[in-house]
Amino acid sequence: MDDSWANRGDESGSGNGGWSVDLHLDTTGTGARSGVRKSLTDALREAVRGGRLAPGTRLPSSRTLAVDLGVARNTVADAYADLVAEGWLTARQGSGTRVAEREVPRPVAPARPQRTGGAPLYNLMAGTPDLASFPRAEWLKAARRALAAAPDDVLGYEDPRGRVELRTALASYLARARGVHADPDRIVVVPGFAHGLTLLGELLHARGLRSVAVESYGLDLHWERLTRAGLRTVPLAFDELGTRTDGLADHRAVLMTPAHQFPMGVPLHPDRRAAAVDWARRADGLILEDDYDGEFRYDRQPVGALQGLDPDRVVYLGTASKSLAPGLRLAWMVLPAELALEVAELKYAAGAASSSLDQVTLAEFMESGAYDRHVRASRLRYRRRRDQLVDALAGRAPEVRVSGIAAGLHAVVRLPPGSEQAVVRAAHWQRLALQGVSRFRHPLAGGPLEDALVVGYGTPPDHAWEAALAALRRALP
Repeated sequence: MDDSWANRGDESGSGNGGWSVDLHLDTTGTGARSGVRKSLTDALREAVRGGRLAPGTRLPSSRTLAVDLGVARNTVADAYADLVAEGWLTARQGSGTRVAEREVPRPVAPARPQRTGGAPLYNLMAGTPDLASFPRAEWLKAARRALAAAPDDVLGYEDPRGRVELRTALASYLARARGVHADPDRIVVVPGFAHGLTLLGELLHARGLRSVAVESYGLDLHWERLTRAGLRTVPLAFDELGTRTDGLADHRAVLMTPAHQFPMGVPLHPDRRAAAVDWARRADGLILEDDYDGEFRYDRQPVGALQGLDPDRVVYLGTASKSLAPGLRLAWMVLPAELALEVAELKYAAGAASSSLDQVTLAEFMESGAYDRHVRASRLRYRRRRDQLVDALAGRAPEVRVSGIAAGLHAVVRLPPGSEQAVVRAAHWQRLALQGVSRFRHPLAGGPLEDALVVGYGTPPDHAWEAALAALRRALP
């Protein structure tokens, strides 16, 4: 037969600058040319009918597909011609052979159960920054500079501790901005705070510990990570000065947020900071310091990292999830020298790592000054939102009290006794995602229950901030 139509497809889809898709076909024909042709035709037809080849997909040239399948080129050309005649394929000069544009039946997914109340339109959940403010242009510039300057081994398997470029940049930044005593060899980069906490839990369990002291309020995700490592979490008492340290005597490890307790927003009192470090020295204990939002301070001098008081008794944990974005999957631990290698080995055994390219990009982003500029701009924006939140609540519900606002990306809105759950339900009807403080209380925590909301004013993008604030006002008593 005349396969001029196939030749036209060859010219546009072969090695003369064209392209074609890799195509897997199950052909089970006989050795005879007619049997192979029928098998190939049936396989192509079924691929189109079943949706594996979408409408408009460009097929390999007859020459290319013949080589891939180990059959004669005319066999492929004949199969293509049959399917063109049937309307499954089209062949045009300069366009090659493509799947015809036609309706292809798709499997119907089972209907999902209807949700009551509707999905949230507004989000005031704590724990996430304004993702729309991510500095895309500056990050892209840093990525280009970092990739151009990076050695070839950046594309290989990394040091379990993380890229030395990032560890060096972090050591400099943390010493300057957070008062952390850091050496690149004592830093381990991990794909998220929770992963780092898992490694530390495994380390403590391997050293014979069976429990870890935690704060009365925090994230159940963190407690669960420690529990999975074989450790029991025991909450410490909490008051207006922060977490009480007089309960540490029965423990050898504690997880704390001393600079800005999450979610209550109270910095650990200086006397208790000193008491925690004294306990660690006496008891051969270890403090796991979660410095989740250390960059964001508004009405007071920054509270330095607890790690600066004793680098050999405190593991400092930081993250880019609040200052930049959680999707980067970049966090870090500054460890006592004797633990750094052991934690790096645990990380290697776990097989988890952050992208090396993202690591060198963040290193360049920090060293160029772009990180500091972004944090300063974010600090101004979040402080403005915090002030707007306080003003809005004062005008709508003067009986509520806002606390924990000197730092961070969230505020605690104290409510009249017994009203927390009613307000959370009212927020749901306003299609506002919001959590009460009881959501963050440890199941074994003692002391009186408080009624309050944890309002994340950093989460909404700018265009949604006013609407989210209005929904909150409507939900309040």
